[in-house]
Amino acid sequence: MPAAPEIAAPGEGDLELAADQPIEACGGDARKMVKALLVANDFLEQQLEALRTKVSTGYARGRARPSRERKDEANG
Repeated sequence: MPAAPEIAAPGEGDLELAADQPIEACGGDARKMVKALLVANDFLEQQLEALRTKVSTGYARGRARPSRERKDEANG
């Protein structure tokens, strides 16, 4: 069985650029940026959960961890 590909750590310049882009997109407003990133993260978590329901247990062989309890669900 082939080894899993290694994920390269992003370089320092890559992280700086990745941090600058959403700040610029939000007009330099850090609060707006954080809110936009939270919305994007929630969207990605919903997509991941939808995909998890479509993957059979046999195929995943226990690799897919159950989804984490969301903060708003924990307090609800």
